[in-house]
Amino acid sequence: MNTRPPTARAAEVSAGQPVPPGVTTDVLIVGAGPAGLAAAVELRRLGAGSVVVADRDDEAGGIPRHSAHTGFGARDLRRVLTGPGYARHYAEAAAAAGADIRLGTTVTGWGGLSASDPPRVGGLPSAGGQHRATLTSSAGVGTVAARAVLLATGCRERPRTARVVPGDRPPGVMTTGELQRRVYLGGQELAGQALVVGAEHVSFSAMVTLAHAGAEVVALVTDRPRHTSYAAFALAASWRWHVPVWSSTVVRRVSGRGRLDGAELADLVTGETRFVPCDLLVFTGDWIPDHELARAAGLDMDPGTKGPAVDTALATSVPGVFAAGNLVHAAETADVAALGGGHAARGIAAFLRDGLGPGSPPGPVRLPLTAEPPLLWVAPNALRAGGPAPPRGRFVLRSDVFARLARLEVWQDGRRLATGVSLGMKPDRPVRLGASWTSRADPGGGPVTVRLA
Repeated sequence: MNTRPPTARAAEVSAGQPVPPGVTTDVLIVGAGPAGLAAAVELRRLGAGSVVVADRDDEAGGIPRHSAHTGFGARDLRRVLTGPGYARHYAEAAAAAGADIRLGTTVTGWGGLSASDPPRVGGLPSAGGQHRATLTSSAGVGTVAARAVLLATGCRERPRTARVVPGDRPPGVMTTGELQRRVYLGGQELAGQALVVGAEHVSFSAMVTLAHAGAEVVALVTDRPRHTSYAAFALAASWRWHVPVWSSTVVRRVSGRGRLDGAELADLVTGETRFVPCDLLVFTGDWIPDHELARAAGLDMDPGTKGPAVDTALATSVPGVFAAGNLVHAAETADVAALGGGHAARGIAAFLRDGLGPGSPPGPVRLPLTAEPPLLWVAPNALRAGGPAPPRGRFVLRSDVFARLARLEVWQDGRRLATGVSLGMKPDRPVRLGASWTSRADPGGGPVTVRLA
């Protein structure tokens, strides 16, 4: 007997169903993680029209589905859930709100559609919207026309190949995402000794997952002078699991033919190398947005975040296309991504309400916002003249330095717009900058820059 709630089943019935030619919708959302599902709920609450959500996975909910630890939902739901419980909440809420969730479905094509275009091959009407996407699933290929699109495709960790770590290519080398899928979704046990590459939040999560799977974690290895997570995480790792953090250390080579033997490590301070035997090697962190679709859509990309450039309404450079979640700030927690999805939904609802589209007057003025080294990036990375504040009323930045006390300054055309203070700045950790100063920026002036004083 299936005891799952009706709303949970409603989110699953569309998996693999074909998309008939000629389907139109008000909003197409690509990605059924926290940002995409929260946006779907908010769009339906606002009465913004029909919503189609497409995701290549077989279940809705995104990364939290295979993060079995607790700690999800504090900021958006005001309660704490496990990852799977958090994913179920949003999947059920989106289905109950009336969103058409299409799982096992990948966006494989993208094109613009003008309201004046004649009907296309396959009966696609021109009145449905200005954006057209091709959706492909095991059931076939179909086309959806939408008045607005939200990209919420998230981010991923760079694998070993992208980090250019030389050596052999034995099994047993993976990212945290693959590890958690194997353990929490596949129920796989992983015995033996494990080495975790990285020492940020997700690295300690990988350590807990490995211990849950039966592995003995030898150490966390980071090229940073110290870990970049909370002090409590490092203390718990040392006291509860007896796992040290080897700082200023890098993996020089992976060894193993047929099976993983271990890794050669190098100390960046002394230059000494040593070989550490292990059966599992997990590369963590070093996030990159899943930006392939954004690039295919011709969106302007931000060189810092590596995701699409967005303004404070989370609108991209293409009218009617928005982006939210860890596609624009890799990687924030799931609740921050969900709140960003809700913020984007309100921007989309305003876009649809104002009737912006082909033949409309020019859109709002966008003023570039950049970050100077050692700041790595800022998101959102454009100001919208007269527009809303950014999600949660603040900008998110990343730094490449450790600092107990850092002063941030905002400048435009030689004029200082604001000064702020950041406590405990660390690499891989978010730095927040309030948005009260945005009204002082000159819409006709030059780019706005955030720097360390």
